[in-house]
Amino acid sequence: MKSIFTEGKQQGIPEILAAKDKRVLMQQAIFKKYPKNVIIDVKMNIPGPIKNNHYLKRLFNKGIDELEDEFEQAQLEIKKVATWDEDSGSEVFYVSTRDADRIKKVAVKFEDESELGRLFDADVLIKDQAMALSRKDYGLPFRHCFLCNRPAKECARSRRHSVAELQDYISKIYWQEFK
Repeated sequence: MKSIFTEGKQQGIPEILAAKDKRVLMQQAIFKKYPKNVIIDVKMNIPGPIKNNHYLKRLFNKGIDELEDEFEQAQLEIKKVATWDEDSGSEVFYVSTRDADRIKKVAVKFEDESELGRLFDADVLIKDQAMALSRKDYGLPFRHCFLCNRPAKECARSRRHSVAELQDYISKIYWQEFK
């Protein structure tokens, strides 16, 4: 199986931190324009220095289509307000006047039940709240590791799996989705 991580511009800590700063500024700008709305900020969790390339864009777009279908099936009115396609990764920002709790539950269902969704992080944000809504806030299960089913945060912190192992898993998903 060919790795999908042989192409793309490597990102280091400075680029990742700059992307986070840019994300926060975008979220603030969206809240300024849509002060009564909830923001849904969707990106992929990609290990290693390659965060974007044509393979990852294809996975991202397919996952976004799946998530939008989930929102539609749940009858949630979601409006796309910004899309990024940066070396640090692809990202989509949505707003909604709907119930943040329902949106979070649909996002978690996508992250947990879809093969592609496991690669995504769909943050739901409310104005004037310091952090994104948490699974814990809703008594929802923690995210599981791609490889061993332990809590993902535990594996990430301890570096239980190598970047190569995680990238192999993502490459496998790509080749299954796009045979």
